[in-house]
Amino acid sequence: MSSKRLVVLLGLAGFIVMADNWVVSPILPAIAHSLGVTSSSAGILIAAYMLPFGLFQLVFGPLADRYGKSRVVLGTLALFTVATALCATGVSLTGLSVYRALTGLFAAATMPISLALIADVVPIANRQQAIGSFMGIAFLGQALSMGIGGAIAYFVDWRGVFIAYAAFSALVTVVLWKGLASVRAGESRDRSERFFTPYLKLLRHGPSMRTYGVILAEGIFLLGSFSYLGAVLAQRYQLSFLAIGGVMTAFGIAAVLAGRMSGGLAAKLGRRNTVVVGLALAALADLLVLAGAPSLFVTAVGIFVLGFGFMTAHSTLLTIATEFAANARGAAMSLVTFCFMLGGAIGTGLGGRLIAAASYGTLYGAYAAGLGLLALAAVPSLAAASAVHAAAGPEQQEEAFIVV
Repeated sequence: MSSKRLVVLLGLAGFIVMADNWVVSPILPAIAHSLGVTSSSAGILIAAYMLPFGLFQLVFGPLADRYGKSRVVLGTLALFTVATALCATGVSLTGLSVYRALTGLFAAATMPISLALIADVVPIANRQQAIGSFMGIAFLGQALSMGIGGAIAYFVDWRGVFIAYAAFSALVTVVLWKGLASVRAGESRDRSERFFTPYLKLLRHGPSMRTYGVILAEGIFLLGSFSYLGAVLAQRYQLSFLAIGGVMTAFGIAAVLAGRMSGGLAAKLGRRNTVVVGLALAALADLLVLAGAPSLFVTAVGIFVLGFGFMTAHSTLLTIATEFAANARGAAMSLVTFCFMLGGAIGTGLGGRLIAAASYGTLYGAYAAGLGLLALAAVPSLAAASAVHAAAGPEQQEEAFIVV
């Protein structure tokens, strides 16, 4: 299979998973009204999804290394489809919470294992562009999710959202099953190492531990910033869900563009400097959102720049992480996603407290400062990664960093 086709196929799986990740937020009031509960009580649906989504990142990585990455991606995506369809049948808050927990559990495998699979197939010289393209497609789903979910809920009802997502996921599963046949036949499996041993090795290795620390902080400030963009648009400009989805598309479009460009940028600047540039752009984006209160256009530009900065930094960090574990990439990429999502959960929680205590402006001012400081901290933290990327050839670049 060509690497471009592999990226597109896995990107579609990432698209539906990331879209599902955020879809409950805009339809939460409709769900609460239908089930006869308050919106604050229905908020448990978000937590019910996110907790297993974060925890099971660490389970599926070693499973993929042992039993085959394509098999785990396909199996979990099929079960994700079933769980999403079950959400449409929920008649109580408890039942729907259980279905959302199952959805989050099976969704946990798609992003990290897809990234590991891409790293196995795509040579190091082309890997960052491939990872950037995959992440761009996936995060386009996240950026569009509020608009898509809001539109379906408006024209049909909230159950229609889950039916539509399950149907699309079923289609993607079938296409992936056929498309990954050649990959399944040739992929390697390793059952010799203990289940969580790769994680211990990665966290004991200085360069990899520092990289994961940067990714955790990136999740805090960058995902924390992203989480409240829809609320900012609604509060400032009283936009409908459809309009919010349209504006948020700027994030996804920018992410796709940055994914295509980040490989070339890293080749010119080096990986460390590319991460620094991406984080600095994200800090600038938060400042634009902060300053753009009187202008929807300035806020939209800030959203675009945030998407571009995010993908520039994150695709580079992901590429670095693929070189930590040639024989346990499932574990290495699962730890990346776990750190990023854990950071996002922390950043979203802290952001909510800042907003409650002060304002949205306070949040974006504080997170802009955080991203700026993180850009500076990334210089010494990623020094080893920059040195490896300066090696003579692709093989030396990759082998110099392998710890598992």
